[in-house]
Amino acid sequence: MASLRIYISALVLFLLSATAIAQDGTTAYNFLNIPSSSHIFGLGGANISTVEDDINITDQNPALLGQEMDMQLGINYMRYLGESNFAGVKFARKFRERGAWAAGIQYFGYGEMKATEADGTITGTFTAKDIAFNVAYSHDITERLRGGINIKFINSSYEEYNAMALATDLGINYYNPEIDQSFSLVVANLGGQIKRFHDSYDRLPVDVRLGWTQSFGTLPIRFSITAWNLTEWKLPYYETGDGTTDERPQLKESFGSNLFRHLIFAADFIPSERFYIGLGYNYKTRTDMSTYARNILSGFSVGAGINVKMFGIGVAFAQPHSGGTTLMLNLTTNLIEF
Repeated sequence: MASLRIYISALVLFLLSATAIAQDGTTAYNFLNIPSSSHIFGLGGANISTVEDDINITDQNPALLGQEMDMQLGINYMRYLGESNFAGVKFARKFRERGAWAAGIQYFGYGEMKATEADGTITGTFTAKDIAFNVAYSHDITERLRGGINIKFINSSYEEYNAMALATDLGINYYNPEIDQSFSLVVANLGGQIKRFHDSYDRLPVDVRLGWTQSFGTLPIRFSITAWNLTEWKLPYYETGDGTTDERPQLKESFGSNLFRHLIFAADFIPSERFYIGLGYNYKTRTDMSTYARNILSGFSVGAGINVKMFGIGVAFAQPHSGGTTLMLNLTTNLIEF
């Protein structure tokens, strides 16, 4: 119980510091909020409480890492908006009787862009990319309670400019396998820049998140609710309509709007241990896209996965607006089985 008290005390301190940091201005490094798991992407893009034997989900919450993932290798690829392509790899090992560690690398490439002078004269092209190296550790505090920490070293290279940052995720998960019930708390992206692009300081997207996941009886459906962006209550946005009128954009900041922009709803249909179909609804994504050619699919995401012999294969799809389709693929395998 001593380790539990220490962990909870550390978590409270991190929560207080996260709230204080997040109140000051806008953030950069928002690519850190893009999941590497097709399962999570299909469940709305953020989910910290889905318990699975899948190393790719551990970037959402380091407390989801466990000894059951020993020798597991995960590979991910995402075709993001525009010419952006993201990819990464992770590997996990158990540590002693109650611990596990994992290491990985994630690449975010944004394609080729035009280089211009201040007056708009095109002088050539350049590329922009971010690379995040991460190391995670988890520990079983009790049979049902697990804590974890993830440390990320980030290198950003935009044309001739370069910056470095260090970020930390701290998470805790309670899981009751008897009723398939999971609760999680995560403080994400604590840290700061080690090397700046220029004189100004870019802040990390610090966030506090809560998550609940549970199935009920013999029903092969598992439900999830994830609350995120909890460091700030007000998340206003402008509604521009469908473009058929000349009305000015309207500011939306009601209680209901703010509440639902903090919540992601998801469900998994799991007819067997080898197959799932996931569906998520992210109201913040839908409203963020209100200034674009939004379609009926905006805010929704869908994913599916299957385990075949030694491999797990996952795919997820979302279309936040008519001009942007995102697709993610995952592959997992356990090297012990080779």
